[in-house]
Amino acid sequence: MKLANRKYLFIATLSCFFLATAISTAVNSEMTHHRSSADFLKGETENATIESTGTISLARKTDAIDLGKTLKNVWSINTIISDSGGNLYLGTSPNGDIIKYRDGKFSKIHLTTSDALVESVIAPDAGQPFKNEHIFAMAIDNSNQLLAAVSGDDCRLLRFDRKWNSNTIFQQADVNYIFAIAIDSAGNIYLGTGPEGKIYRLDPSGNNPTLIYDSREKNIMSLEIGRDGYIYAGSDQKGIVYKINPDNLKVTVLFDSEQTEITSMLMDAGGDLYVAATSADMPKISPKSNAISAAVSAGRPETASKKQSAEEPKGSVTLNIANSAKKGGTSQTTGEEQPKRGKPTKDASYIYKIDPQGFVTYIFKEKAVFFSIAMQNEKLLLGTGNNAQLFSIDPTTEEKSVTYEDKQAAQITAMTALGDDVYLGTSNPPKLIKLKRSFADKGTYISDLIDAQQPSKWGKLQIDAEIPAGCKVLLSAHSGNVKDPNDPTFSAWTEPVNITDPTQLTCPTGRFCQYKLTLETEDGNETPIIRQVSLAHVIPNLPPKVRSVKIVESESKTGTGKVMIGFNADDNNKDKLTYKVDFRKLGRANWIELKDKLTTNKYSWDTRTVEDSRYEIRVTADDSKSNTTATTLTGSRISDPFVVDNTPPAIERSVRKTDEAAVTIQLSIRDQFTVIGNLSYTVDSNKDFISTIPDDLIYDTAYEEFTITVDDLDPGEHVIALKLSDDIGNTTYKTFDVQVAE
Repeated sequence: MKLANRKYLFIATLSCFFLATAISTAVNSEMTHHRSSADFLKGETENATIESTGTISLARKTDAIDLGKTLKNVWSINTIISDSGGNLYLGTSPNGDIIKYRDGKFSKIHLTTSDALVESVIAPDAGQPFKNEHIFAMAIDNSNQLLAAVSGDDCRLLRFDRKWNSNTIFQQADVNYIFAIAIDSAGNIYLGTGPEGKIYRLDPSGNNPTLIYDSREKNIMSLEIGRDGYIYAGSDQKGIVYKINPDNLKVTVLFDSEQTEITSMLMDAGGDLYVAATSADMPKISPKSNAISAAVSAGRPETASKKQSAEEPKGSVTLNIANSAKKGGTSQTTGEEQPKRGKPTKDASYIYKIDPQGFVTYIFKEKAVFFSIAMQNEKLLLGTGNNAQLFSIDPTTEEKSVTYEDKQAAQITAMTALGDDVYLGTSNPPKLIKLKRSFADKGTYISDLIDAQQPSKWGKLQIDAEIPAGCKVLLSAHSGNVKDPNDPTFSAWTEPVNITDPTQLTCPTGRFCQYKLTLETEDGNETPIIRQVSLAHVIPNLPPKVRSVKIVESESKTGTGKVMIGFNADDNNKDKLTYKVDFRKLGRANWIELKDKLTTNKYSWDTRTVEDSRYEIRVTADDSKSNTTATTLTGSRISDPFVVDNTPPAIERSVRKTDEAAVTIQLSIRDQFTVIGNLSYTVDSNKDFISTIPDDLIYDTAYEEFTITVDDLDPGEHVIALKLSDDIGNTTYKTFDVQVAE
């Protein structure tokens, strides 16, 4: 959107962002950036426009025109046209009524039983049955007389004189619908009809109806007379654009779309034909302006611009956001690259551009039903449903925006440009809207909720914006700790503050925040343009969390007496942490330091420096490296109790018996803390030890009894060596001297 005084604006670079003095500078702040259309479209607008380039500005001023009782029993405004005198004519359904409007005065024209027309300000009686007649197409002929096509069982084309007398100038038995009327430079009248997809031509007087093309389609929905004199026709069923030579009636297919209906066509002054192609089975609820949220980071075509001036009017200012190196995880921005065009698909509607050489490209697509298009100030206007949105498309710069969205109606079904204004007709319910060239006096943008993940203090909001003289941008905000901003626990909106530099938010500490920007203009000829919004928040210093402490005893099995202490910790402020490891014997109160200022999350402890017993480990995380002495916090966790056992099992009782060549040794073995792990023996220093099992056949307690019998010993002295181990590898040896008699 261009500003008349834009060339005069000066750059007032704002100071760098500083947090409030009440917050320690050691606490890291996070920046949220909204700087693309996808970011801004998550919020809500009223009388404001979001451009595809990622800017917010005031929308065009709109007036809802009160047509009184003339809209009684009207469901839809199907078409709007204007004559040379500035009169508007609205064609409606389902009673085939025509509404005439100009300068606040309106009247309804409805059919009488004699097929004459009268002009009245009184609507049909409430009890009058619907006639099932529809005005889908109207036109002003070369003599400035109104042509109205009545569709229904009694389909006909009517011409009205100055006194509103009507004359049926066309009627065919095989025609139930007239969807389009086009008039060429010679005054010939062309009709697009259904349900047999035929095109008729009448001479300027409305006589000599001629069938000029009988298509294989169901309906001819749209007609356009080209600058080359050719007739362009859009069909319903296969979505085909036909090109017809009016002299020899030769017909060619100019374009076969992926969509089923060509609802509207328009040719610009350069000979480019714009085609609105849609499908009737579009979803009733479409995604929020996909075409607008498509990334524009790839840039846009360069256009001619006015030269800059060294002077600027008083009161005009450009606000810039101070540069920040912070890459906070809550920064909300899209940064997507512009998607490749690819092949058009059937799940969306398209605006196609066909140049004079027949080359086809698409300039716009959206998952919505397309109804009507118009051109104003070199921008294409598109009326859609079922969100009743009016899109503005600049074919040259590729910029797009939702210029208007009706909160009550479901579809924008008709429009016409008249001077600087555009008149829109809606359906469900029917309304007549005047869209002015000037900007609305006031518009608002309310952001999506910004989630800081934790209750946070909200800092200063900055905007990158151009604010002409006579315009301003006001800021309000509110905060809370629930995802619903309408929850009664959310704070009230703060009083609006004029943004002239980085502006401190005064809403309470909360996890969620929402800002509101109010754009205002004095004369309607200028609008603020907001390109980016940045907002900082800081989570007050929170203690670090030690999430787990584990004692890994695998090293103990090596017999070294070392255990590995492993732990995990984190910090919501992303502070740098150091750790302290303490131990104590279970049951005692005091802790003994093992290691301080540890920077890794593990520590190897040689437990041979302490007696065997049950112990606990405490790990304390400290954020002092990222804070001052006044704000430093700690967090700790105590391990589950574990055993330090560096002593092997002991023989509590032994009994030896010798019987001829056999020796039997009965043993009672006990360990103070650990399950008995293994008992094996060897005779006379044989290197191969023989394993045994307890008398109860299972190693499962710290006390076990064993019976070892050694047979076939030769007479004489022998040495039986025992190896005793507990379950963690503490091992001892014991020998028994035995004598076998000869």
